[in-house]
Amino acid sequence: MALRVEAQTTPAPSPTPKASPTPSLEKEFFKNVLGDQKAIWTAPLHLERGDMKWAIPYSIGVMSLFTTDRITGDEIAESDRQVAASRAISYAGSAYGFAAVAGGFYLIGRETHNSRARETGILSAEAAIDGLIVSAALKGVTQRTRPQTGSERSEFFDGGNSFPSGHSVQAWSMATIVANEYHDHRLVQVTAYALASAVSISRFTGGRHYISDVLVGSSLGFGIGRYVYRTHHRDASSDDDSTKVTRWPVITPEYDRHGHQYGVGLKWSW
Repeated sequence: MALRVEAQTTPAPSPTPKASPTPSLEKEFFKNVLGDQKAIWTAPLHLERGDMKWAIPYSIGVMSLFTTDRITGDEIAESDRQVAASRAISYAGSAYGFAAVAGGFYLIGRETHNSRARETGILSAEAAIDGLIVSAALKGVTQRTRPQTGSERSEFFDGGNSFPSGHSVQAWSMATIVANEYHDHRLVQVTAYALASAVSISRFTGGRHYISDVLVGSSLGFGIGRYVYRTHHRDASSDDDSTKVTRWPVITPEYDRHGHQYGVGLKWSW
């Protein structure tokens, strides 16, 4: 059995040219929103064959809901006991709600020098604005009437603004940002998605939207939040641990199969 001790002196780093600093997320906010919009609206052009395994069943499911929306909408409208609570919950997905959440994360992050909270606030606001633009555009194109508009309810291209649910888009886009930023905190993830689900469901139980409006809005919000996080997230802990200096020894096993030698190696760096 062998014992090998190695002491290593870390050489002084050689001077390197200073790179220009990366612009902050605040400075690139509106530029990023414009880039997001281009990517979102051209996304269908980039679907691949493998995407069909979920795109086709999803499309069939949504089309099926279109045919049953009036029935389910009329059934939920028969009971008004849940309307007040549903509308109270849905406020969390309004413009005031997402502004409070995004602003809260950002201000706390700035005040406490917490880069994760600060980025969560910025990306949440970005995703919510992306969702607001997308949902407003789709509402203008589809013009679906809401459940409480009489005999023309649920009809498309009839001057309405029911499809998709804007509250669902914004709630899910922000929840996805928070859940991805705090991917190492299960409770935060569950809470974020639970609140988004509650907002989406409340739009149906409150008589403001149909199930298909909510489903499509939630899906859009999830996709937008996922894209914004993956595209603009910045890893604050990108330092290479192998270059860090430590006064504690590193213990590694030594094993030479062919020479039948076994041992332990100790290594210091300073």
